[in-house]
Amino acid sequence: MAENLPEHEFNQALKAIEEDSISAIEKVDLLIQIATGLQQKPKSPQQLHNAVTLYEKALALCPVSETLLMARTYARKGTALQAIPDDGTDYLFKAQAEFEVALPVLNQLGTPEEAAEAEMNLGLVLQSLAGMHAVPITEAIEAYQRALKVFTRIAYPTEYAILHNNLATVYLSMPMNNEHGKMREAMAVQSFQEALKIITLIDQPSEYAMLQNNLGNALQYASSSHAVENNLRALDAYDEALKVRNSNDTPYEYANTICNKANCLCNLPDDLDKPEEGNRDRLRLARDYYRQANDIFMQHGDMAKVNMINETLKQLDADIGTGKAGSRDGKGFGETRI
Repeated sequence: MAENLPEHEFNQALKAIEEDSISAIEKVDLLIQIATGLQQKPKSPQQLHNAVTLYEKALALCPVSETLLMARTYARKGTALQAIPDDGTDYLFKAQAEFEVALPVLNQLGTPEEAAEAEMNLGLVLQSLAGMHAVPITEAIEAYQRALKVFTRIAYPTEYAILHNNLATVYLSMPMNNEHGKMREAMAVQSFQEALKIITLIDQPSEYAMLQNNLGNALQYASSSHAVENNLRALDAYDEALKVRNSNDTPYEYANTICNKANCLCNLPDDLDKPEEGNRDRLRLARDYYRQANDIFMQHGDMAKVNMINETLKQLDADIGTGKAGSRDGKGFGETRI
């Protein structure tokens, strides 16, 4: 019965709007309330589609004089659309349109916080679209920066941390083969560090681990004349993430981090004072990590990462024979949002 409750509520909401005993505003409020409930931990994509349907009916019933209520409903509809799983861009573009309709009104009549929340969600949509080469990535950056004008570190620490994590991820997704690349890398590191001023190991362990994993990647792959120092700092960050991540409780995330750590180990000498002697010991440790990560990715059916690691292991066996590895390129296995 519990599993059918969301569908029951959806049907009850549709019946309620046919009643003459409640006002249009009451119907709108009821529809929004039930739609919002459907969005919370949905058990199927259909619940998200049902939420969108209820928001659409709420907008159709909403008196034209209720400008702010309509804008809030558009924004909520946008969050439902962006959550619908889809490999394409259709729902994301629809979500973008909802936020862009809502934002002028929210900025004029709403609170600064709800406008900033809409900007943050718009940024997430634009970031996803940019990853599909559908919009310029700079549009996501601009949305996040607008949200940061309200979600400051002191007043809204959680939102501040989320925004800086997402900004850092955006910076790292941009091409680094131009004159602005090094600046963006530095900005990414700085943003992760800003987020880690808020997110702590004790209070938010999973978010802390994700940020440390991503910080490690930013440090490891930064274009810098201080590569060894950056790699050592990256190792520290991965070890911080591994205080939370383990093969039993968070196997997939654990595999991401040990794979990133293995990449880093391949680029460090065994003896920092004698780099010419190679790094056979670190390569063997890296190989152990790669093998462990490979087994986990295989269990999760992530064949793209399995194939990538298998190719790396082939080269690594040859490198161990010489005691010196070539540089491991790439961006690492990061995660995009808190």
